[in-house]
This record gives sequence, structure tokens and C-alpha cells, in this order.
Amino acid sequence: MLHPREHETDGSLLMNRNKDRNSHDLAEEPGGKVRLFVESPLTAGTKVTLTDAQSHYLLRVMRVGAGDRLLVFNGKDGEWRVQIADVKKRAASLVCEAQTAPQTDVPDLWLVFAPIKKTPADYVSQKATELGVRALQPVLTRRTIARRVNTERLRANAIEAAEQSGRVSVPEIREPVSLDALLKSWPKDRHLVFCDEAGDAAPIAEALARAKGGGSAWAVLTGPEGGFDPEERTLVRSNAFVVPVTLGPRIMRADTASLAALALWQAIIGDWRGSL
Repeated sequence: MLHPREHETDGSLLMNRNKDRNSHDLAEEPGGKVRLFVESPLTAGTKVTLTDAQSHYLLRVMRVGAGDRLLVFNGKDGEWRVQIADVKKRAASLVCEAQTAPQTDVPDLWLVFAPIKKTPADYVSQKATELGVRALQPVLTRRTIARRVNTERLRANAIEAAEQSGRVSVPEIREPVSLDALLKSWPKDRHLVFCDEAGDAAPIAEALARAKGGGSAWAVLTGPEGGFDPEERTLVRSNAFVVPVTLGPRIMRADTASLAALALWQAIIGDWRGSL
């Protein structure tokens, strides 16, 4: 799997490696503690094998060694403090010591977005993860330009964002589907916030405030660079589960619209306002 941090090689960014750390000190990087997403089960005493990229990151970039500690999570068993127990020339393994946080989930919020050019798509994946989405669903519309979606790259960016943001889960990255197929298979109990650039819907804050008592399953839908085709707009808005909204008087880039809508949903309905 690709890992966006593979290119980082400047160990000078670190604080001192601190050979005098006490037994519970954790390795640090600029911005916080070192955290890694792993696939292994996490229980006391369990040995965790790292990928080549993760070993490179820890040993060559972060300059940690045997006996140092960091945090790991796998999306199922919470967050754990682990110790680097076995270091070879290019590989390392970890041993679980104690759970530091229980497994919790983010609100039941999906982002459904038309793929956009590579760099904005990477940005959307990272920032949507930080904003607490549970799933990322690319959708192909008539005006979608970037029709090839690198889901592995999206997942790599989501993993890095989860590691750095303190989440104990990683969003599900789904394969692209057409807009028609998406709507036909849509779960009827899940609200779909339709960010409609035409401007003839309620402002998003007003629409969300009215609808927030209608259930806990939600999604946000944003379109491609060229917007939705008029027939697509009519099709989307014909469904009872759709909540059409506008995002204000200015035209936003597709990636900006996605993140603005997610932030407002979190502030009005989601976990920015306390427990759901």
C-alpha cells in the first residue's frame, strides 16, 4: 500500500530522540505523538508486524529504535501503546502493552463526491477524514472529468489523516458508481444532502436545522467541476430522501464545497455539538 509519508526523510524535524525517556514516553513528530494504522489484531502482548513502508518511516524518518514506544490502532480494537521490540536492518515489529483509548466510531456520515483532479481528490480524502466521515463514495456524473479513481491512493491519504487526527478508525473507501446506480440503491432511511449550485434551495444551515431530528444516517453529495447536468439535478431532487441545499452566494470549487458542507453538518447535527 502507498503511504504518503514515505517521502519524508528529514529527521531534523524531530525533537531529540531522548534516550532518557521513561517507560511510558512516546515517540513524537511535529504536531503530536507518532500513531500508525495497522491491520493486526490488538490485544495485550500481541506482536504486530509492520509493512516495509511503516518500518522505513519509523526507523529512517522518525529515527526510533528498540525500546521506543508509539501508538497504533486498527479500526476495531481501540488505540494501543506499543513498544518496538525487534529491529532488523530494514524491518521492525511491535508488541502491544496497554490500550490507551477504547474503540469509538465517528457519526454515520458519508461523503459522496464526483471525482476531481488528483491533488484536490487527495486533499478531499484527507480533510474529509479529519472532519469525521465514515465512508467516501466516488460518484460518476455526466460532467465528471476525472473518471479514473485511484482508490488505493484515496485510502492511503485517509489512513495518514486518521493517524494524525487522533481517530481510531479509517473511512471506508468505496469503488466509484454512476449517479443513476447510486440513487437506485440508496438506503431510504439515509438523508442525502444535495449541494445544488443552482441556488434555488434552502441555505444549508437552515435546511439542516429543520431536518436534524429525522434520523442519524446522513450523506453529503457534491458534484464535479462543471456542476450537475440539469437532468441530473431533477433526478436527484425527485427522491424523498434528498435534502437540497445551497452553500451561499459564491461559486465554490468542488473540493471546497465538500468540506464546507461536512463542517456545517458536524456543527449542526454531528459530534461538534456533543453526542449524537
